[in-house]
Amino acid sequence: MDLESLYRTEYGRCVATLTRVLGDIGLAEEAVQDAFAVALQKWDQPPPNPGAWIVTTARNRAIDRLRRESTRQARHAQALLLHQPDEPQEVGPVRDDQLRMIFTCCHPALSPLAQTALTLRLLGGLEVGEIARAYLVPEATISQRIVRAKKKIRDAAIPYRVPEGAELPDRLAPVLTVLYLVFNEGYASTSGELLRTDLCLEAIRLARALAELMPDEPEAIGLLALLLLTEARRPARVGPAGELVVLAEQDRSLWNRELIAEGHELVRRCLRRGQPGPYQLQAAINAVHTDGPATDWTQVLALYDQLLQHVPTPIVALNRAVAVAEVHGPAPALAIIDELDLPGYHLLPAARADLLTRLGRTADALAAYDEAISLATNDTERAFLQTRRARLA
Repeated sequence: MDLESLYRTEYGRCVATLTRVLGDIGLAEEAVQDAFAVALQKWDQPPPNPGAWIVTTARNRAIDRLRRESTRQARHAQALLLHQPDEPQEVGPVRDDQLRMIFTCCHPALSPLAQTALTLRLLGGLEVGEIARAYLVPEATISQRIVRAKKKIRDAAIPYRVPEGAELPDRLAPVLTVLYLVFNEGYASTSGELLRTDLCLEAIRLARALAELMPDEPEAIGLLALLLLTEARRPARVGPAGELVVLAEQDRSLWNRELIAEGHELVRRCLRRGQPGPYQLQAAINAVHTDGPATDWTQVLALYDQLLQHVPTPIVALNRAVAVAEVHGPAPALAIIDELDLPGYHLLPAARADLLTRLGRTADALAAYDEAISLATNDTERAFLQTRRARLA
């Protein structure tokens, strides 16, 4: 594995660990970045445990910096703390640095955009430009939000911990959101290759930890089911040459049946509770996709009808339109899509191009493909759209 891949894989874990040790996200980030710079100079090849090497080096760099910058009294106190051979007993319900990091980043004192941007930066190791493209906003906007969020955490002394039991339900929604976004970034990366498996697996691991922490929260169970059922299809999502393979063309024998069985069981648990929510409904949709040799689109459409009531957003309406096309044909689906406003979102003109193709409106379909190609930032998705357009032309 090259250093760039290691950076993406290990950055979030190392920053989370150093934040626990140092108690300062900004200092932890700087120390980890310094450690990777040292690795770039010293490594001919990565050591057996590169993450541990980065954490140790970053910790030592942080100690050196504190020695230089602190007063004599504070320096001795900090050095004693950092050199303690045995870590103090962790206070709180879990011992998971990344989960603590998510709850810290999702503190209600921060805005929703700041919460997700900071988590994607710290946990996923995404660059500011990648996050900006994912949110369709200027890079400067994301950069400012991240800087302000870290300052807010420091100035307000927001604790680096998972909240106590009574506080957990009120803090759940943004945590679910950022886990969902981290997984999505792994499943359809903003740039580069299509998949970042490390992010998908990390999001699932954290979703499991959250479901264990909050076993009576149906939306936590629903999110875990959704991620498992989506991850189950990943082996069939790219072809031998790395090309994108859409759901209808995937080889279902490649799907992970163990994950599907676990996901279906979790969906049944959610159904028995009778408290449907957005993640449970999305999990149910994916359960239908993975149940049997073909998708029952009538069931999918009925579930999207419910989901749209819970989350009346243009993206949900777009996904519902895809189901409408399968059940009622492309014309009514196109009528729905033409009413949607999603500037900069490449999947809207991509879906429109597909429907126009099915309606025989070739010139309009080609124009829609051109728009989708110009908006796509992921290399694999762009290549897929170019292939579809060439085939049509």
